[in-house]
Amino acid sequence: MSKFKPGDQAPAFSGKDQSGNVVSLESFRGSKVVLYFYPKDDTPGCTAEACSLRDNYEALLARGYKVVGVSPDSEKSHQKFIDKYELPFPLISDTEKKILQDYGVWGRKKFMGREYDGVIRTTFIIDEKGMIEEVIEKVDTKNHAAQVLKD
Repeated sequence: MSKFKPGDQAPAFSGKDQSGNVVSLESFRGSKVVLYFYPKDDTPGCTAEACSLRDNYEALLARGYKVVGVSPDSEKSHQKFIDKYELPFPLISDTEKKILQDYGVWGRKKFMGREYDGVIRTTFIIDEKGMIEEVIEKVDTKNHAAQVLKD
């Protein structure tokens, strides 16, 4: 469960995307942001989530949203993922897990009876002033864009 709720200030972040460009929360000032955290490039759930956002990207843009994904994968892995699925938005490489920890989405998980540390799939909708509008913790990977666009 996220340590943040609607009305909280979103933590500032800065990281490199798939092309080595620095992407920060400040660079989105004045725009709404869909900041989504996912475990791993090119896995079934993460691919479904990214493709849902890709397939509805024009609708997201029309509503004023910028989209950015974050995972602990490398810049090179992100570039391959973007190329393979033609993703139109940046993916931040957080190999040090700083952004993941700042947003409270790195922690204990359980899968098939095994416990381990990993990314807790979560999406934050952030307003033009850097305030959290919504936290989506129960992400429906195949229909994630619909969760974002629901209102």
